[in-house]
Amino acid sequence: MLKVENLRTYYQLPKPHLLAKAPIVFAVDGVSFAIPRSRTFGLVGESGCGKSTVALSILRLIEPTSGSIWLKGIDLLKVQGEEMRRLRRHMQIIFQDPYSSLNPRSKARELVAEPLIVHKIGTAYEQKARAEELLSRVGLRPEQFDLYPHQFSGGQRQRIAIARALASNPDFIVCDEPVSSLDVAIQAQILNLLVRLQREFGLTFLFISHNLSVVQYICDDIGVMYLGKIVEKATRRLIFKQPIHPYTRALLSAVPGKDLALKQSLTRIRLEGDPPSPMNPPKGCRFSTRCSVAEKVCSQAEPDLKEVSTDHWVACHSISS
Repeated sequence: MLKVENLRTYYQLPKPHLLAKAPIVFAVDGVSFAIPRSRTFGLVGESGCGKSTVALSILRLIEPTSGSIWLKGIDLLKVQGEEMRRLRRHMQIIFQDPYSSLNPRSKARELVAEPLIVHKIGTAYEQKARAEELLSRVGLRPEQFDLYPHQFSGGQRQRIAIARALASNPDFIVCDEPVSSLDVAIQAQILNLLVRLQREFGLTFLFISHNLSVVQYICDDIGVMYLGKIVEKATRRLIFKQPIHPYTRALLSAVPGKDLALKQSLTRIRLEGDPPSPMNPPKGCRFSTRCSVAEKVCSQAEPDLKEVSTDHWVACHSISS
């Protein structure tokens, strides 16, 4: 369904003064992964590692610097104008904050029907019927269809956002931390809803999160990001049962309530210091400045993401394939 190859997205900041060079933020620096149809790929990592930039670059809400993004065999970076507009109905996004992503002056029914109007799908009667059907599918009652966003709870607003994302009958949906602003009990309801809808509609998800417990529940495959790069990529089972990269092991060692086998294999790893600035990333391995097993080569050469076992890829000099 989706294939991303060597994606790079750099931001150029304003010059501090007239004679200075414009600073560049290396937000995403060579990310590659693929998502088979009807599966969920999770991107995890600390805040600021580039997860959301990857998502927005795939949807061309941010223009990538270079790379290739293939959706159903079409390179999105070579599509422009009206053709790109037609493709947008096949890919949608669920944002992190449902309150700021919904127009406060539109009713729930109007919010869900908006993508149908924009893409000129169906008659006015069919658009209204489709919006009502989707609102019912996500668990809202008919008497709520004409309420405004401020009249709903956070979980209900996110249900409206999910219904809106489904309106144009997309194949691919980006879920950009869709439950991080919700209470834990509501998070479980929204995750179960997403799993059910994926099964019913055959959807393909890119799921962005910093919550490893959420990712473990909903994702089939996982990529761990650090400072603009994927450092480990594997199936959910391999990531949580046999983590290899030092950064992945550090993340998992901090998860409360992890299973007994993982507890026995991982002692608590405390990372020293803060991640380096994406404007001035370290030479060699990006994680070398915080890694407890770093060697001399780690600060000199950047490790390749190599397959160390079936469906398990790691970028680390200390790991042999």
